[in-house]
Amino acid sequence: MSANSAESAATWDRLVALISPVVQGSGYDLEELILTPMGRRSLLRVVIDRDEGIALDDIAAMSHAVADVLDDDEGVIGKAPYVLEVTSPGVDRPLTEARHWRRAVGRLVEVTVGTAGSPEVTGSPQGSLLRGRIAGYDGTTVTLKVDGVDQVVPMSDLGAGKVQLEFHRPDEGGAKRERPQRRHKLKKGKAVMNTDDALPAAEES
Repeated sequence: MSANSAESAATWDRLVALISPVVQGSGYDLEELILTPMGRRSLLRVVIDRDEGIALDDIAAMSHAVADVLDDDEGVIGKAPYVLEVTSPGVDRPLTEARHWRRAVGRLVEVTVGTAGSPEVTGSPQGSLLRGRIAGYDGTTVTLKVDGVDQVVPMSDLGAGKVQLEFHRPDEGGAKRERPQRRHKLKKGKAVMNTDDALPAAEES
């Protein structure tokens, strides 16, 4: 690991140590934390979620809470300006944890089941790609309705699921729900609302 990489890893660890207790103490899961350099400033993206879903009020409250804890330890990122973005997971977030599958009940997904050569799961060959709607989750298995037939798959046999984009979901009446997010521009520990909607979304490097 290079000196710069070691420094970045140390900064990320400090950010997690600061932000995770604030997020979890408010009843949310910290799904992702990404610090991305953007020229003379950085983008700190904090992704939160919970079983009840995330509303704009949740994003606003956590934005202020995270900004406050960063203000108290402004040296964690440095003196250069940076943008804090608190947001909820997008539909493209892979389903990798048990809580992801639980929260995605009712969604249409694609997932690879197990590995080739393993025992079959309710008639579907292992190592095959299944496309179906999540009909249930009981803590140890996920029930996928594939072509009208329920396929019960142990969590241990599931790969990373991918939610499929639907314009007319049965449980949403065709409404497309936007991912709530809020951004603050911070400089030297002082938070100011950022109204620059043209700021491009950063990808994890």
